[in-house]
Amino acid sequence: MKPLFRFLTAGVIGLLADAALTHVLIEHAGLGPFIARIPAIATAMAVAWFVGHSRTFGHSLAAGGFRYWAVGITAALVNYAIYATLMYRAPFLQPAVAVVFASLAAIGYSLFGYSRFVFRR
Repeated sequence: MKPLFRFLTAGVIGLLADAALTHVLIEHAGLGPFIARIPAIATAMAVAWFVGHSRTFGHSLAAGGFRYWAVGITAALVNYAIYATLMYRAPFLQPAVAVVFASLAAIGYSLFGYSRFVFRR
């Protein structure tokens, strides 16, 4: 249960970084909601990895290699696809709300992918 809690904690911290950066890029840097998500997702991935990677699964970054990045990149694509769909289909949503839904789905996808395909125990 500890790895799940640590993974979710890192994911939530990444989610907060994602939502905050998306907001800043839209409101203060003048980027559109679709463009702002690209650097925000990349930053959230880096923050979540930094916060919890080695503590969550007990492996170094090199242990997963290609599979680690394959899961991470596809999780980012899932995140962006859900965000873009929500923003397109429900433009009344605040971008931060769409970030939360998209990121929660990506966290679930990542947990499954990392635990089953990258860091099998």
